[in-house]
Amino acid sequence: MEEFTSQRKRLVLAALCATMFMAMLDNVIVNNALPLIGQQLHAGVSGLQWVVEGYSLVYAALLLTGGTLGDRYGRKRIFLTGLALFTAGSAAAALSGSIGLLIAARMLQGLGAALLTPGSLSILRHVFTDEKERARAVGLWSGVSALGLAIGPVLGGPMVDAFGWASVFWINVPIGAAGLLLAARVLPEFAGRARRVDLPGQLLSVLGSGALVYALIDGPARGWTDTRVLTLAAAAAAALLAFVAVELRTTDPMLDLYFFRDPVLSGAAVSGFMISFGMFGASFFLPLLMQDVMGWAPSSAGLAGLPMTAMIVVAAPLSGTLTARCGPRIPLVTGLTLGAAALGGLSLYGEHARYLEYLWVLLAMGIGMGMTFTPVSVMVMKRVPLAQAGMASATLNMLREIGGVVGVAALGAVLTSRLAATLTGSLDRLDVPPATRHGIADSVASTGANGTQVLPAPVHDAVNAAFVEGLHLALRCGGAAMATAAVLVAVLLRSASSQATAPADEPTQQNDLAYP
Repeated sequence: MEEFTSQRKRLVLAALCATMFMAMLDNVIVNNALPLIGQQLHAGVSGLQWVVEGYSLVYAALLLTGGTLGDRYGRKRIFLTGLALFTAGSAAAALSGSIGLLIAARMLQGLGAALLTPGSLSILRHVFTDEKERARAVGLWSGVSALGLAIGPVLGGPMVDAFGWASVFWINVPIGAAGLLLAARVLPEFAGRARRVDLPGQLLSVLGSGALVYALIDGPARGWTDTRVLTLAAAAAAALLAFVAVELRTTDPMLDLYFFRDPVLSGAAVSGFMISFGMFGASFFLPLLMQDVMGWAPSSAGLAGLPMTAMIVVAAPLSGTLTARCGPRIPLVTGLTLGAAALGGLSLYGEHARYLEYLWVLLAMGIGMGMTFTPVSVMVMKRVPLAQAGMASATLNMLREIGGVVGVAALGAVLTSRLAATLTGSLDRLDVPPATRHGIADSVASTGANGTQVLPAPVHDAVNAAFVEGLHLALRCGGAAMATAAVLVAVLLRSASSQATAPADEPTQQNDLAYP
């Protein structure tokens, strides 16, 4: 195995951290630019929705393909290809003169991210062979990845105010170009795995995951009984079932389903899905509470998230060290429990809450995210054969991405349903005419509480109260789901502590995956 100097290891880690930060940042930073994009590109709500979700759709649908290509053709080659596409997509997005071109550029960014993300973790595993050194490196890499998600709203608002909406895309271009030059020089290339291309699996995975994410994106806006949503859901179910059948029968699958026989890896998968489920949901709803109900400016609401960002930076490396010493059970269960407590705690505050009163919620959210990102990545590297590391990394990243989409969709559906029921009753008690009542309810359900200041004060207050009540129920449901996941992960990982010191990458190790 190739030997790496300390300086080269640091450069490899710097290149991987910078590019992963950029890919994660792009998930959320664009949110602050949407109002200005809508004004200047003359886009409606559906167009703006696809500016955000076109990226997630392509990213989630092609992650497994990206992992498989890296395993077959070499991770450095596919990583550099993905980084080049992502950087080009960022420049194209910044230069877009229409909403259609912007959405296409966002999809190109998603393709690039899907190619570079799985290889990042595989390269780390190859370079950092010492167990403790690897845990520290993965802790930093995971912390930077999570930081990209947390710092997006903090950076986005001021950048849009100062430089316009294109700045949230231009920021990626110098980072991507520098990362490309550095990665081309310092990243190692190791032989890809000679394997047959699983074309049926590739097609079914793209169709199934793409249709699933599309249905989850469209469901809250169109309604869950809409013909398009039901058709997409049915297509996703059929494609994913066919994908499972194909992968179980093929001799060289793109996703080895025996991966999930290992309870530790299953626990990591559940943790990755659920932390994104809860934290993406909370990150989506908290700005709505601050801006639409409490009346905060976008920049102020973004800066309010700094404590959460600081806790991610602190917790991620610590969780890597804790995982190396004690195994993944303690940090994963602690992170999920803190996430559940944060969502439940946020449901205690309404429009008159003061920032210092719910500051502890932001701190708990940050620690919870930081505690879970690293152990999930460490478990992939410890328990999956090196030749399949790209596949395993892609699987967990896809589950994280879909978990975030499911979180926003599911909790949004709960919020919208309770908001509509509560608001209808309140408007009825205020003797608002039926035609006006339905118009107000439909408007608030689709756009939130923003813009209701033009309504009479009693109606405006009723809208805010209904929104807060719906938000509280959604947050409690999310907290309950995360608490249930914490119990499940504790059970799945009950024996992991005794396995934490097992040597990595040893194919005959009892704790490695048992392949037939």
